[in-house]
Amino acid sequence: MYVRRHLETPFLKANRFFPALLVTGARQVGKTTFLHRVAEPERRFVSLDVPDVQEMARTDPRLFLAANPPPVAIDEFQYVPELLPYIKERIDEARLKDPEKAVGMYWLTGSQQFKMMTKVTESLAGRIGIFNLHGLSANELAGEPEAVPYLPENLVVKGDACSPMSFFERIWKGGYPNLLLSDDPRGNWLDFYRSYVQTYLERDVRSLSQVADLNVFYVFLKAVAARSAQMLNYSDIARDTGISQPTAKGYLSILEASGIVKILPPYKTGETASLVVATPKVYMMDTGLMAYLTSWTSPDALSDGAMAGHFFETWCFSEIVKSYSGAGWETPFFYFRDKKRCPKEIDLIISMNETLYPTEFKKSAMLDRKDARHFDELAIFKQRVATGAVVSLYPQKTYLREDVLNLPATSL
Repeated sequence: MYVRRHLETPFLKANRFFPALLVTGARQVGKTTFLHRVAEPERRFVSLDVPDVQEMARTDPRLFLAANPPPVAIDEFQYVPELLPYIKERIDEARLKDPEKAVGMYWLTGSQQFKMMTKVTESLAGRIGIFNLHGLSANELAGEPEAVPYLPENLVVKGDACSPMSFFERIWKGGYPNLLLSDDPRGNWLDFYRSYVQTYLERDVRSLSQVADLNVFYVFLKAVAARSAQMLNYSDIARDTGISQPTAKGYLSILEASGIVKILPPYKTGETASLVVATPKVYMMDTGLMAYLTSWTSPDALSDGAMAGHFFETWCFSEIVKSYSGAGWETPFFYFRDKKRCPKEIDLIISMNETLYPTEFKKSAMLDRKDARHFDELAIFKQRVATGAVVSLYPQKTYLREDVLNLPATSL
């Protein structure tokens, strides 16, 4: 079974323009399956996950590329980023012969590891389109044909509202295709995430030399999961994990680079820098993995647990991110928190075209105008503030006040 990915449309459009395309994302989000689905019949596939193929690519890159001529998809590219200068050479040769035909030559997949991404941007600038694939979104699972980047006024309420318990089961399962499309997602949940974490640590993290102890890194991963949707406090994480603050920052960069977490910076301008906090927030990108790492073994326990609000906010945030990445858009996302004695905070600020779109996440089925009370604080930025939103479990789209909508989370 295959669920159509929203990334198909922007990816195939870019394939008619760029000589190379790169699809990044966390392990098992479906990168290879996606490329097989959209590939032309003549495109060959080769994986650098195979030891002898990897060795050939590393020791004799010209021979490797000659043996795998375009159009070709090279999977697990992060293992041999040294191929990039040779791919650039072949692209430039093809452009000299016929620029119109030098498109769609190379498709690459890989984790967003710093070494690979740095080499990509340095070697293939102007020659490569870069896309990020996440786990399945709720709209992809519902069969929606295209991604619509989230803005409060644009959200269309679809279908019947599900019960809070059904909604939290969706949160608890997460978005990894292999689990969601299995015969028994609930029964396979524990085995899947246990295997996922073990594979991630053994394959992705072990290859990074700055990680000295995988057990310590695992404890760190659990500590970050427990802090999803919260401000980053490196000293607290370092203390709880038994590592130094510089090590904590290095470990977090690994989680971000491999697509496990997303960092949300605070919104500020030069004139307001002294008025707002400089500390970012951190979000897990998959709530199923978050539930596993924080030991919530059933959706029933999760929905009534102390972390239910953080899970709700994390899920909503990740779905909004997916609505942008599925359309091939960048994510102009921030949050707001001032430095007053009683800080005012807004969970999400989307900044586009010199306009701010505020959103607050509330795990509540009741309407409350006070949930949007901090939106007025955005006046300090002296920019246009568009209609904002409170995303909640209330099942209808309705106005809380003239410039604030309530939006049902189940329609994200």
